[in-house]
Amino acid sequence: MTKSINEEATEGPEPVGTAEPAEGAAVETVKRGPVRMVLGVVKTARPRQWAKNVLVFVAPFTAAKILDGPVLVDALIAFATFSLVASSVYLVNDAVDVEADRAHPTKRRRPIAAGIVPVPVAYAAAAVFFAVGLGVSFLANPQLAIVLAVYEAVQLGYCFGLKHQPVVDLAIVGSGFLMRAIAGGVAANIALSQWFLLVTAFGSVFMVAGKRYAEIMLFERTGAKIRSSLKKYTASYLRFVWATAAAILIMSYALWAFDLRRGAAGSIWPVISMVPFVIAVLRYAVDVDGGTAGEPEEIVLKDRVLQVLGVLWVASLGITFYL
Repeated sequence: MTKSINEEATEGPEPVGTAEPAEGAAVETVKRGPVRMVLGVVKTARPRQWAKNVLVFVAPFTAAKILDGPVLVDALIAFATFSLVASSVYLVNDAVDVEADRAHPTKRRRPIAAGIVPVPVAYAAAAVFFAVGLGVSFLANPQLAIVLAVYEAVQLGYCFGLKHQPVVDLAIVGSGFLMRAIAGGVAANIALSQWFLLVTAFGSVFMVAGKRYAEIMLFERTGAKIRSSLKKYTASYLRFVWATAAAILIMSYALWAFDLRRGAAGSIWPVISMVPFVIAVLRYAVDVDGGTAGEPEEIVLKDRVLQVLGVLWVASLGITFYL
């Protein structure tokens, strides 16, 4: 069974290099060179995945402090440091999975599997990324360094074996999104409400379970290789998980919206924000139910209606907090 990449990287880097050994064969010798090696490290760091780290801005936004200069600077530091630490995890994961990736028809083109980036260099780069990210985090708040260290420890546990444990893998992947949101609040010293944490947590579980469901549906349709943990799941179980998470997500958001209304001098806009939010969740669930939610960010980027709903939702919250 081919090992999977770290789940937080829902999309691997673009193919790099020309080494394409036959399945199960040893990797071919390739020209490395310092420039090509550096580019390989950058690709393995998955800068495209840094978009997920915008979650660090959610806490400052919902606290109506995102326009406050010091708070925005702290949030930007959280974004930068989380990007570096997450990239260190991607590098370690690909180094751990190098042999399995070389036997995979597409993953063998990744820089480490293709021999462009030697495994020792990948580990060294991961250490540098983590050290720099951890060091810079102290510019915002020492507690941010604790959040980053916990994230790194949990994700390394995922890389070195927990990814193969059913349910545990869902919890770990979901926790990555939750920790991003927490990092934004910690960096700017903003207290996070219980509803905010519940919405973030169950929203993460909803997306992760939906991705797993899409993977197992793909396996049932095509017989494609799947991660080992999926062998212990059934489609009906994953459907139960994402449906339950979606229900709790919507309920938690509704309670949060009514709580916001009480704190916003009776403003109706928090309640209005429930409309685009619920419709967006249900529309995304259509893709989950169809087994096509394997790449959440691609769905969001391609679905114009979902994008409009997102804009309306953010606008309604913006009016709530800033007008």
